[in-house]
Amino acid sequence: MKHPFAVPTRLPPNLKRAMAYWKGLRRGAAEMPFWDDARLSDLPELKAQLFLVDVFARPERFRLAMIGEALGAAGAAGKYIDEIDLGSPFDFLRAQASATVESAAPTWFGHEAERGAGAPRPYARLLLPMWGDGRIGMLLGAVDFG
Repeated sequence: MKHPFAVPTRLPPNLKRAMAYWKGLRRGAAEMPFWDDARLSDLPELKAQLFLVDVFARPERFRLAMIGEALGAAGAAGKYIDEIDLGSPFDFLRAQASATVESAAPTWFGHEAERGAGAPRPYARLLLPMWGDGRIGMLLGAVDFG
């Protein structure tokens, strides 16, 4: 079965850097890093395009913990994504977050350019799972505006 949020073989440079950082945080043969090892200050050139999502189980819910200023949703930090309408660049974020947790692997979402005044600009988004408290406890998100 084809993964609905499969990561393409070629990533934009900023997403490639975020993926390399995530892979570099893994300990030994671990499939994913621990969330408390992540320091967004390690990626100062990307910080404005990064966001963190807290993951809750039973029921599965996602809360925006931190949002980079280039993403335009600073007031949403601390809110659950099913309670707010974020719009671009967070389209289908809940579905992607759920797929990331279910697959326990990185996921990708791309939004093509649309025509017309006020249409959202194209972007690509990467979600990277991080382990904590015996489960996937956080997602590191990165957005690249193509």
